[in-house]
Amino acid sequence: MKLSAFRTLNAVLRGGSFAAAAADMNLSPSAISLQMKQMEEYFGQPLFDRSALQVRPNAFAAEIDAVLQDAFTRLETLRRRSSPGIEGRVRLGTIEPLQVSLLPRLLRQARQRYPQLDVRPVRGRGADLVDQLKSGELDAAIIVRPESGGSSRLSWTPLFREKLVLIAPPASTGTDIAELFREHEWLRFDKSTIGGRIAARYVAEHAPHARSRVDMPSLAALTALVSGGLGVSILPEPGEHLYVAHPVRVIPLGRNPPYRQIAYACRATDQDNRLVQAVLDCARPEPAEAAAPTRPAQGT
Repeated sequence: MKLSAFRTLNAVLRGGSFAAAAADMNLSPSAISLQMKQMEEYFGQPLFDRSALQVRPNAFAAEIDAVLQDAFTRLETLRRRSSPGIEGRVRLGTIEPLQVSLLPRLLRQARQRYPQLDVRPVRGRGADLVDQLKSGELDAAIIVRPESGGSSRLSWTPLFREKLVLIAPPASTGTDIAELFREHEWLRFDKSTIGGRIAARYVAEHAPHARSRVDMPSLAALTALVSGGLGVSILPEPGEHLYVAHPVRVIPLGRNPPYRQIAYACRATDQDNRLVQAVLDCARPEPAEAAAPTRPAQGT
């Protein structure tokens, strides 16, 4: 049994379905299903309840995952302890929202694990960071992966998915999406971005009557406008730090909400670069973050 199959099982457990794991691992759902069937054959018992419409992992699958995740953590600790010192500079591009939500933890991890590793953050729009990565101006970038899969010249490692949510003014009422868009103006998340296009498709499907005069790339600015009662917005979840400054009602978009995939990208020729891989090591989400529950609707 290949170790990659156990990472696939972990992706199924985190995502809740073969389809979610396929998006996370950049594989087809059929490939995910085949790996899981091979694992069931290996252990000689089922790992999933297939009696319902959606396949659900059972307790044995969770037990296997707990054992292997502990083993992976121990192996990674041994690798870092036995590896030669990591020393040098990495120019890391990040999109603006991650400068607040991810970058502090990444830099803290880097300084604790690799004191001689000099990570130099560079902020920019996703498309610009990809261009800088290809041209050699950056060594790596943490960005939204294109829905088409992204440039084949780059190596893409999925990190986590950012679910999209609807945010509404604190004084608003109800949770019906179509009704909220009838009562309030649509404050669009930049339609030139991947997340903005995903949000626009959702609005077109669930509230085709929505009208917008505002189109902005900043999650902070949109959250502030919604908090001020100027409209509603569908966007990647802004995070608790913005909710504190700009209170809003947060309304989840169902059991299978749209999302954007955050990925670590580097040039294909740098896949084995020790410095680039050390930064990736620090960028991976902690288990508690990966399993964090969706924030419930507020103010209902």
